[in-house]
Amino acid sequence: MKTNDKIVITISRLIGSGGGYIGQQLAQKLGLFYADREIIRKAAEQLSVKEGAVEQFEESRSSFWNTFLNTPCLLPEMVIPPAVLIPTDQSLFVAESAVIQRIAQEHSAVIIGRCGFHILRDHPNRISVFLHADRAYRVARYAERYHATGLEADKAVAKFDKQRAEYCRLFTGCDSTDARNYDLSIDTSRLENLDQAVDLIMGYVGLRKPS
Repeated sequence: MKTNDKIVITISRLIGSGGGYIGQQLAQKLGLFYADREIIRKAAEQLSVKEGAVEQFEESRSSFWNTFLNTPCLLPEMVIPPAVLIPTDQSLFVAESAVIQRIAQEHSAVIIGRCGFHILRDHPNRISVFLHADRAYRVARYAERYHATGLEADKAVAKFDKQRAEYCRLFTGCDSTDARNYDLSIDTSRLENLDQAVDLIMGYVGLRKPS
């Protein structure tokens, strides 16, 4: 596949494996639209809530909407129809899926997470990447980034792994860690640095046969 073809690269990842950095570098080097917070912003517009509400929910899916109406998440000028009074996992998945599909129609892009590999499975020039790493590496990166203790980081990594796996299985029927779902799977802990993962993906993009 030539790099000037319209492509979409979906980045699925385990937390702490460097997905955000790698996605940003890919977008910059290949001149692609980077879609992460844009997905949050557009989904929030569809659900008539603040961006922080969607972001908080993504970080704690299991309990957030149960307390949603007791927090100042709603924009004061918005009126929520009774039919969607309490947003759900399903409504967020539908909203984010619509945003991801629209981005893929309008841009060559790097899509971060949110089951993009499945949502865009019929896109003719989709390249799906899965980033993972051993537990110790991911815990160390999380602790450094969020200034957490080793124990706090370990618990956070375990929580996010479980939540992301359950969310993916619920809405796609897929095991998010199954390499067969992806074109390319990379263990970032086996590399000297994350830029080497960027190079690997760019190399694959250049070698990929046209659809």
